[in-house]
Amino acid sequence: MIVFGGSSVPELTRGICDKLEIEPGRLKLGRFSDGEIHVEIDQTVRGRDVCVVQSTCAPANDHLMELLIMIDALKRASAGTINAVIPYFGYARQDRKATPRAPISARLMCDLLRAAGVHRILTMEVHARQITGFFDGPFDHLLSSPVLLPVIRNWLQEHTPASVASPDAGGVERARNFAYKLDNLPLAVVDKRRSAPNVSEVMNLIGEVHGRHILLIDDMIDTAGSICSAAKIIMEMGALSVSVAIVHGVFSGPAIDRIAESPIDQVLVTNTIPLSPKARACPKIKVVNASWFFAKAIKAICSNGAVSLDQVNNAT
Repeated sequence: MIVFGGSSVPELTRGICDKLEIEPGRLKLGRFSDGEIHVEIDQTVRGRDVCVVQSTCAPANDHLMELLIMIDALKRASAGTINAVIPYFGYARQDRKATPRAPISARLMCDLLRAAGVHRILTMEVHARQITGFFDGPFDHLLSSPVLLPVIRNWLQEHTPASVASPDAGGVERARNFAYKLDNLPLAVVDKRRSAPNVSEVMNLIGEVHGRHILLIDDMIDTAGSICSAAKIIMEMGALSVSVAIVHGVFSGPAIDRIAESPIDQVLVTNTIPLSPKARACPKIKVVNASWFFAKAIKAICSNGAVSLDQVNNAT
């Protein structure tokens, strides 16, 4: 087994390799003078199981192209199997034709990866689960609960009574899963309407939040408009406090300023996307390390083991 890392998540790649007790694969990443990406694999991979760790976070197109070129280089170097470990799977929000003449970019992502030579995809909390059916091959989808639950349980010791909430109807299944694993905590749902990309308006609140500490669960924060609006209305309805647990911290545009000015107490986020200096400086944001979980999944894949919550996770 050899684990190569792209330029998007070097700390996560190092953490995975440390847990697997191996050194990261050697490769050279560079650019030509016109900006084209150059990749050179610096060791033999013939017949080996190879994993390429790369989140397609900002700059998304550069990191995606870098991933595809690394995969092509490994394929032409006769790697036995090529596993794309994509902690944050970009373009996943365009998973269906929501409007006429719209693309299904998530399907295009899967087609590009397959054409480049990927045998398997491993990711965590993809935005829409139907994307796992877009790839013509194994697609292992890890849930974030084993990573976040231990930290959330510590939070619960000082925040009772508590409820779990989803910032929109699309995240109800995820929030319900967390509520169930947290001894069946009550569940609330914020009803919102999205008029344009990154623009939403809170319309209603379903569930009881008065006199309770609320934990908002979501897969990602981009500009933080939705999550901050949800936190505001929850506090207006009489909640004691609002905290947030998410998987992917995109934090684009005014996200950090919005979080800093919002009634949110803290934001738990995994390290599937490296934080910007501004995000690291925000006292409300706490990073939860997910490298051990990806390492367990990679080990299971390369040993032909089961990649499931029961087999991969023994911490919760």
